[in-house]
Amino acid sequence: QVQLVESGGGLVQAGGSLRLSCAVSGRTFSSYAMGWFRQAPGKEREFVAATTWMSISTCYRDSVKGRFTISRDNAKNTAYLQMNSLKAEDTAVYYCAAATSNGCYREPAWYRYWGQGTQVTVSS
Repeated sequence: QVQLVESGGGLVQAGGSLRLSCAVSGRTFSSYAMGWFRQAPGKEREFVAATTWMSISTCYRDSVKGRFTISRDNAKNTAYLQMNSLKAEDTAVYYCAAATSNGCYREPAWYRYWGQGTQVTVSS
């Protein structure tokens, strides 16, 4: 049974930073491509960032490029999303997801496993 558990969300002022973590258990973490998605109230879930098995490739949605960084520590079975210069429009529930094939995937359908989400609220 594969489990993903996010942590690190919270309330932060605009311009501040947060680091989200996603702990993965149940299978060799290094064999997953990892992604982060978010969903704001009344909106569809959207892609934020993704990385391949060994972090050889990373990809981001345009609105977070230069502010967010996705990374992973395969020894700790954990993926991260460092979020800097946060804006009110970044407010959402953030989800991590794991794909069993290797790629920088922007579509949710590629991901087989999902976490429960963590709330990020940015006050302006």
